[in-house]
Amino acid sequence: MSDHDFDVLVIGTGAAGLTAALNLAERFKVGVLAKGKLGGGATEWAQGGIAAVLEDEDSFENHIRDTMIAGAGLNDRDVVEMVVQRAPAAIEKLAKLGVPFNLDTDGDWHLTREGGHSHRRIVHVHDATGWAVAQALEKAAVMHENITLLPGRVAIDFIQGRHAQHYSTSGTVHGVYALDRAAGEVETITARATVLAAGGAGRAYQFSTAPRGATGDGIAMAWRAGCRVSNMEFMQFHPTCLYNLEVKNFLITEAVRGEGGILVNPTSGERFMKNYDERLELAPRDVVARAIDAEIKRDGLDYVHLDISHRGPDFVREHFPTIYDKLIGLGIDITKQPIPVVPAQHYTCGGVVVDMDGRTDAPGLYAAGEVTMSGLHGANRLASNSLLECFVYGDAAAEHIKANWDSLPRPIDVRDWDESRVTDSDEEVVIQQVWGEIRRFMWNFVGIVRTTKRLERAKARIDLLRQEVDDYYKNFRVTPDLIELRSLVEVADLIVRCALKRHESRGLHYTLDYPETDSVAQDTVLAP
Repeated sequence: MSDHDFDVLVIGTGAAGLTAALNLAERFKVGVLAKGKLGGGATEWAQGGIAAVLEDEDSFENHIRDTMIAGAGLNDRDVVEMVVQRAPAAIEKLAKLGVPFNLDTDGDWHLTREGGHSHRRIVHVHDATGWAVAQALEKAAVMHENITLLPGRVAIDFIQGRHAQHYSTSGTVHGVYALDRAAGEVETITARATVLAAGGAGRAYQFSTAPRGATGDGIAMAWRAGCRVSNMEFMQFHPTCLYNLEVKNFLITEAVRGEGGILVNPTSGERFMKNYDERLELAPRDVVARAIDAEIKRDGLDYVHLDISHRGPDFVREHFPTIYDKLIGLGIDITKQPIPVVPAQHYTCGGVVVDMDGRTDAPGLYAAGEVTMSGLHGANRLASNSLLECFVYGDAAAEHIKANWDSLPRPIDVRDWDESRVTDSDEEVVIQQVWGEIRRFMWNFVGIVRTTKRLERAKARIDLLRQEVDDYYKNFRVTPDLIELRSLVEVADLIVRCALKRHESRGLHYTLDYPETDSVAQDTVLAP
C-alpha cells in the first residue's frame, strides 16, 4: 500500500528537478522529494552563471565549438546543438520567473566570460546565480497547487516489479522507497513516471565543493535498477577552492580569473600558468587544476595564491560581493591580498545514461542534471553549461512524459518496506570509519593525476568495504548515513571501474601510464 501516490514523482529540488516539476504540474499531480531541506542541493552553490548565446558577436556555432573543445571530442554533437540552441529560451523563462539577472547600463544582459569560452556569454546574478535561480524556482513550486513538496526524504531504492505483491521481473520503475528522516520510517511513494534529478557524487572525495548530500544516491539507485552508467572517470576538479581549515568547500568562482585574477606560486612569487598553457588562467579547468596540483606537489605547498587585488577595490567589491564579504570575515581582504586556493572535486561529468528526451534504460524512469551522462559534457564540462543542462533536460523529460502519458505503465500493487528481520544498529562507528576511508583513498588514488597501480589499490579496498557495508545493510535498520554510505561504495566502484577501462588520457582523466590521447573518442559504458 502506498503512503503517497502521484502522477509523477521528482527526486531532487535543484534546477533540474524543479524545472521538470513546474512544467509537469501544468497537467499532473507532482510529488517532489528533497533529501534534506529544500534548496540543499548543488544549484544554490553555483556562483558563476549560465552559458547562453545572447549577443550578436557570438553564435551558436561558437558555443558548440567551445563545448566540444572542452569535452575533448567526447561530446555527442547532436546533444550539444540541442542544449546550446535552447539556452536563450531557458534564460528568458527564468527571467519571467523573477530571476534578477544583471543588466548593463543599456538594459542588455551583463555577460561575463569564463575559462574555455571564446566569448562573453555567462548571464549571472552577481556571483550568486545559483542561489537566485533556486529561490525563484522554489517560490514557484511552493505556490503551485499541483506540487507536493516532501522534504527530509532519503531515497533508498526504486520500486520495480520485484517489489509488487505479485512478483514480476519487470524493470519498470513505479516510484521509490524513501526514509522519512523526521518519523524514522520508510515510506512507499508511487507514481506513473519518475524523474531522477538527485545530483552528483562529489562526496566520494575528501575535498569537494559539492553539498553534504552529494553522495551519488541517484546514480547508485539507477545502477541497481538496471540502468547503464557511463564516463564516471571524468570527475571535474575545480581549480580554485578556498584553502581554509575552518571553512569547508567555499568555491572561488572561475569568473575571478575571467576578470583578470592571476595564479601565483607563494614560494617563488611567480605567475606560473605561462609554464603550462598559452591561455594562462583562462585555460579549461582540467588544465588549470593539473597545473596547480603540479606546483603544490613539486614544492610541497599547501596551496597557491589567486590574486585579483590589481583590479582595484571598487571593481573587486562590485563584481564579487559574496566572495569579498565571506573572505573579509576570515581576515582576507581580496582588494589587497591574494586568496589561498587548492583544487577540489567539483562536478560529476559521467552518470546515468539518458537519451535526448531524458529517458533512462528503465521504463518509467527519466533523469536530468548532474546525475546523468547526456553526452553534453564529454570528457570535461565547459564552465556554466551545467545549470543550462538542468533547465533544458528538465523540460525535455517533462515534455516527453506529457506527450507519452497514455503509454506509461499503470500503477501496481506494491509491497511495503519490510523491517521485520533487522534491528537498530549499535555500532555507528563502522559507518563513520568506512565513510572516511573511502573519501581518503579516492582523493589519493583516484584524484587529479592517476596511475593503474593506484586505481587497482582503490578497487581492492572497495571490494573489501563493499562486503562490510552489505553485511551491515542486511542486519540493521536504515539510517540516512547508512543509505549514503551504501551509495558511496557503489559510486566509488563505478568511478574506479570506468577509470581502469580507459587506456588513454583525455579531458579530466589523466593517467601517467597512458599519457597520450587515442585518435578515436569512445565513451566508457558499464552495464549492470
